[in-house]
Amino acid sequence: MIPKKFSILYLSDLYFEAKGRKYYEEDLYLTSRLRAYFDVLLCHPCDSEKFEEIVDLIVFRNTGPVMHYKNYFNSFITRINTKNLACYNTMSGRADMKGKSYLAELTKDGYPVIPTIEHLQDLPLLAISNKYIVKLKNGADSIGMQVVDKEGLAEINLEGNIVQPFVDFVYEVSFYFIDKDFQYALYAPDKDKRWNLEIYEATADDLLFAERFMAWNTVNHGIQRVDACRTSTGDLLLVELEDLNPYLSLDLLSNDTRDKFVMNFIESIMKMLAVKQSGL
Repeated sequence: MIPKKFSILYLSDLYFEAKGRKYYEEDLYLTSRLRAYFDVLLCHPCDSEKFEEIVDLIVFRNTGPVMHYKNYFNSFITRINTKNLACYNTMSGRADMKGKSYLAELTKDGYPVIPTIEHLQDLPLLAISNKYIVKLKNGADSIGMQVVDKEGLAEINLEGNIVQPFVDFVYEVSFYFIDKDFQYALYAPDKDKRWNLEIYEATADDLLFAERFMAWNTVNHGIQRVDACRTSTGDLLLVELEDLNPYLSLDLLSNDTRDKFVMNFIESIMKMLAVKQSGL
């Protein structure tokens, strides 16, 4: 007798258009691999409610910026918490999952992040700069981002925004994790082409930097991406900790690295389902 497979509701916006990224290709690839181990149902996050309680696990993947369907997302989180539904990533993150206020918190706590404030009275916490970046707390993909000088900053209503100094970095680099375990790293040698990525060989110091944010965050099961920039002095500063639905750029990996990532992804899901089944 063939054992019954666990069932997964895989959430993705296959038609979302993102510069430099093909969500549909990545998710079609991942679901094709998952089908060997699970029964997979695929739908848009705004259509998920009717299916959530008939599956063993919900996988929240390339769903686009949730600011575009904030009410649906808020209702989704409420159902996850009140009905004790198993969701991957676990919806317990402290970082981008809840907006960008955490960057101001990390700044005050002395973490190596691009200095960030939410209120103008905290401007002394930022490095002196000729230009400042104003970002939406709930933004993504540079939506609503503004570049202003100090005088222009005083004229902006900062409610719902964060402020950072303009950092003239050398390049951006991303570190990818499953359940806090490092998987691979990619970087953009040309800082003006964020999604023209290449394989990056992470050093021991790089991993100490990235793992510090893994330890700070509270995602028990899931995929996270630590985005950082390398400054002209050689330091790494956190740009963001994507703990909700990070794009993985799997097409850029070698076959061996991609296969290892997928198998670790499947193993992580299996572990989460085992915990759910045991009732712990």
